[in-house]
Amino acid sequence: MPIRTPSPGFPAGSPQYRRILATLSLGGLANFALIYFVQPLLPQFARSFGVAEGVTGAALSATTLAIVVGLLLAGPLADLLGRIWVMAGSLVLSGVFTIACAMAPTWEVFLVLRAASGLALAGLPAIALAYLREQVDNAAHAKANALYIAGTAMGGALGRLLPGPLSELGGWQLSAYALGVFSVLIGAVVVFALPIDKGRGYGMPAREIFFGTFTVLRNGQVAFICLLGAVIMTVFVGAYNAIALRLEADPFSMGSEAAVVYLAYPIGILAPAVFRRVAERLGRPVTVILGLLFMGAAVGVTSPDLVATILVGLGLLTFSFMGTHSMLSGWVVDRAHRMRLSTARASSAYLVFYYAGSSISGTLSTHLWSAFGWPSIVLWSAAIVVAGLLCAVAVLVMQRRDPS
Repeated sequence: MPIRTPSPGFPAGSPQYRRILATLSLGGLANFALIYFVQPLLPQFARSFGVAEGVTGAALSATTLAIVVGLLLAGPLADLLGRIWVMAGSLVLSGVFTIACAMAPTWEVFLVLRAASGLALAGLPAIALAYLREQVDNAAHAKANALYIAGTAMGGALGRLLPGPLSELGGWQLSAYALGVFSVLIGAVVVFALPIDKGRGYGMPAREIFFGTFTVLRNGQVAFICLLGAVIMTVFVGAYNAIALRLEADPFSMGSEAAVVYLAYPIGILAPAVFRRVAERLGRPVTVILGLLFMGAAVGVTSPDLVATILVGLGLLTFSFMGTHSMLSGWVVDRAHRMRLSTARASSAYLVFYYAGSSISGTLSTHLWSAFGWPSIVLWSAAIVVAGLLCAVAVLVMQRRDPS
């Protein structure tokens, strides 16, 4: 018998609540690992495919740009087909395309497959947060959202830490094979483990499918929260992409040993729970402002040519990024829920901006590094943080005027 959701949602601690959280956290782990496993492998791609280091950032940007396109469709399709099938299909298809990446004969084919993977990857993150908001009790939502984001942080950590050791065993291709298979398996788990939901079951105009996601941006707070998603991702991806190339160059010349800096990433797993507690006292807007300030300071800490300061800076950056992201991603669906807007579309819209920031910064940061060195990354990050602070203040003002 399929499990049906009670009208107020499953309470914290119930068996269904734990099953939902465990499954979605594994899905988030697989999803983020597939997106980011290429990041520590950029120097290997340059050697393997015979391309310049400055263009290797496209391995990530091709995926995140395709995710942006996929996110435009994910929300409306989830409303039409149901959340479960979109999330499961996302995991299975992205896993298959990642396995195919390992067999790519040329750089161009590799990028096409990374883009195809990105289209598929869009389904899980767009729908998971909306699904959580709809399935769990109101009182349990903030905690559930934080735990899900912690799962994605673990995926980002594995995606950055596993490729180094795996590449020593079987080249970068082994990472693609291992993570691709894992994603397919988790996709199957989603179908059998999660409570059933139903889509509309009838047709939807093409205009609604392709552009319906943006209707939620008519709400000013939702729009600014989405912009903040772009801000934090721009700073985060820009620093992590460029750091891989920086550690390959003088005075570090670290080679595969550069993966040691990604040990800073697991620190972010703790951030959603910490930020949730801060937000309970100070409110989400103030917590987000603090997160932005810490992100800007963190990039500055990485300036000296010392592995220790780079590790500390990346740890602070990861912690503040994951905490701020957990605030924003839960906030946008909660705001949509309160305004009786589509939570799936609000989540999709937030992630469209989030991954647009990644796509822009993923490529720009590697070019900035190649042309001007690390100071250009620090200045670029500072400018983006200032823009984010202005957005956060705007949301704070709007929330005080309309606290609903």
